[in-house]
Amino acid sequence: MSPPDFDVELFFDGDCPLCVREIGMMRRLDRRDRIRFTDIAAPDFDASSVGLTQDDLMARIHARLPSGELIEGVEVFRRAYAAVGLGPVVALTRLPGVSHLLDVGYDVFAKNRLRWTGRCADGACELPARHEAEAHAHR
Repeated sequence: MSPPDFDVELFFDGDCPLCVREIGMMRRLDRRDRIRFTDIAAPDFDASSVGLTQDDLMARIHARLPSGELIEGVEVFRRAYAAVGLGPVVALTRLPGVSHLLDVGYDVFAKNRLRWTGRCADGACELPARHEAEAHAHR
């Protein structure tokens, strides 16, 4: 059996300016092509292929490991940074205290991401119409 051709498949929101900036940096660091980048905002993306809803994927960052296991939150960043050779930095993120602060910080970011990136209108932060239509179609 041959080894997998990737270490982590990272699901990202291609409509999020901050996310796109982070993904651009990750692509530049990924010189060995160990990360699969999947844009969940792309018109041809189907959330059911991941086994989650579009809302679930939009709420928090997710990734899939070669085994098929899904991970989310800060662990996604750890796996991606390890895949590009930044293992020593990743080890620091697992230290007690540091790990907790990162988890809390990411939770705050995830809950406010749409608002902070200017994707709310009249105080309402909703998914783009395309995603809302898909969500209703899968119910």
